[in-house]
Amino acid sequence: MEQQAPRVSPERLHALFHPRSIALVGATDKSRWSINTFQNLKTFGFPGPVYCVNPNYETVHGEPVVKRLADIPEPVDLAYIMVPTQRVYAIVEEAAAAGIPNLVILTAGFGEVGEEGLRLEREVLALARQRGMTVLGPNGNGFINVTAQLMPYGLPLLPPLKRGPVGIVLQSGALASVAVALAQARHIGLSLLVSMGNESMIAATDVIDYLIEDEATRVIALFLEAIRNPDDLRRVARKALERGKPIVALKIGKSELSARVARAHTGALVGDDAINDAVFRQLGIIRVSSLEDLLTTAGLLGYYGPFAGRRMGVVTPSGGACDILSDRAHEEGIALPDFAPAAVQRLQSILPPFSTIHNPLDVTGYIVVDRMLMQRALEVVVQDPGFDFILCLLDPPRVAPPQPEPVLEQYGLLGETVRSSPVPVVVMANTSIDISPFGRALADHAGLHFAGGMEHGMTAIGNAVWWHETRRSASGEQPGQAAEAALLPVSGEISGEWTETEARALLQAHDIPVVPGLLATNEQEAVEAARKLGLPVVLKIQSRDILHKSDIGGVLLRLATEDDVRRGFAALLANVRRHRPEARIAGVLVTPMRPEGIELLVGVIRDGVWGQIVTVAPGGIWVEVFRDRSVRVLPVTRDDIKKMLSELRGAALLKGSRGRPAADIERLAEVILRVTLLAQRLGDRLEALEINPLLVSGSNIEALDVLITWNGS
Repeated sequence: MEQQAPRVSPERLHALFHPRSIALVGATDKSRWSINTFQNLKTFGFPGPVYCVNPNYETVHGEPVVKRLADIPEPVDLAYIMVPTQRVYAIVEEAAAAGIPNLVILTAGFGEVGEEGLRLEREVLALARQRGMTVLGPNGNGFINVTAQLMPYGLPLLPPLKRGPVGIVLQSGALASVAVALAQARHIGLSLLVSMGNESMIAATDVIDYLIEDEATRVIALFLEAIRNPDDLRRVARKALERGKPIVALKIGKSELSARVARAHTGALVGDDAINDAVFRQLGIIRVSSLEDLLTTAGLLGYYGPFAGRRMGVVTPSGGACDILSDRAHEEGIALPDFAPAAVQRLQSILPPFSTIHNPLDVTGYIVVDRMLMQRALEVVVQDPGFDFILCLLDPPRVAPPQPEPVLEQYGLLGETVRSSPVPVVVMANTSIDISPFGRALADHAGLHFAGGMEHGMTAIGNAVWWHETRRSASGEQPGQAAEAALLPVSGEISGEWTETEARALLQAHDIPVVPGLLATNEQEAVEAARKLGLPVVLKIQSRDILHKSDIGGVLLRLATEDDVRRGFAALLANVRRHRPEARIAGVLVTPMRPEGIELLVGVIRDGVWGQIVTVAPGGIWVEVFRDRSVRVLPVTRDDIKKMLSELRGAALLKGSRGRPAADIERLAEVILRVTLLAQRLGDRLEALEINPLLVSGSNIEALDVLITWNGS
């Protein structure tokens, strides 16, 4: 296993992102990268010196050229490298000799292109580490420090760039410019944007860690192509949740085929993307599916909150918008309570007689006659104690009127109401079209943020409410850890698939309840086992070579007499000889036939990125049909497991129905927790551990069938 790269501290990154002088190495008027980077620094008023370095020219970008880094008379904080791939190592040597501590390597052609490029990248990285240098890239566009207005960035940027609470980390070059353009269009203020490139030294998680410490950043937006270091992502996600800084992530790759090889129902039920989704939720990371939602959700969390609950009051000038918002609130799980009687009485004195007073509130088109009508209604609604937050639907004007003073006054009063309100007031436009220059000026004048349009804005509200709930409910209970640090000693051959008999014995040794059973090697032993256990019984063939026994007629149910058991034993052996004549037979497992109850699947599999994953789902034969499951990465707590059970669409069955007893959730959570603890102690040797079904009837809980597959490597 490749050794994990050392982390780059927030202190080192602060020095990288705040250079006082910059050298553009490979600067040339023939390169748009060079032109753009130089122009960005000048356009946004970089106060320090910018040195153009190139041995082949006298002037570049209208500036005198320095031939080599060693010729620069003053200390340089940052070298921005744009030379051909084969020259990068020599330039890093020059920078090291000149005492330049920070590098941005724009040049491509390294690890992203193959083995030779990776070799070059590792050589550059080794040199930089040896000399104590900090490297961003290679194959990245640089960074945009909006807070300090420092822009060593290789694609064109148009002013102004609004300072604000959203930090952005992208494992993409070109999409960084798209994110900037979208933030500009929606007037979302940014603190820092970093294009990560190949992450040879600085990882995305290092920048997240920096943004958590950065006072100017209130929320972090991520564009992730790959999860390169899951342990570090866990670490910074937990730190962000503790510090109250939401992380919003757009993780691509939903259509990627799973590379999992665990041969169990669990492996078919849970794909790679479902695991990513579950882990993000577990870590308190908000996952979105579009760039629009990434920026809209991050913007809303940066400017609004906290949201104390799900009760929303709505004030709009449109009945149609009320209908849209009602539908979207239902989809996001947002409640729309009625107005309190006192609020209704006050609204009746304000609104025209033809208005209907209910939540969402349509103040009607009378706002054309009385432009302050919506303001007065909002002042009433924010004082209603029945709401956790208010949504005020209002489009900023597109163009300045001939006399803008009344509009400035109107929006100034709205800003005062938002700031003085006892609960958050989210101001939202109808659609997500660009905010016009006058609209932006108006928003700045009033201190307002227009949180997207109704579609993306309501998604953002749902995301924000979920995040605040997640942070408030973060359990003090520590995840269940294996009882001992050492791996669990296991008797028997640790390879391939174990028979159910072997698997059952392992579970029983760790206090996981299993239906009683006896192994029979002939008909008479099977009859004696049935007599001892009590009829009716179940017979199951036992072979390491047969994983899914029922597929070949290797399971017989409801055998009610001793003669049934004799005939069943012979039938099982005949079925195996017909379908799998090469299979090695260890015998036939005899277990009592249990009455019907609630059947669950509990499975632990080994994921290549996140490690051990536990899945809970409806069990039996329907597990892969309904695809109803809840997933977590280990370790987990009892509260995590109870939450998993509540997330199932079939959760109502656990509460009891049609005369069946309700499941003992505490007992059930304890049994599932024991399964996860056993899996943790087995470690990476375990490929899959699956109980299907786990039969639940009140507090009586038993594993009826068990599968264990070992990791062949």
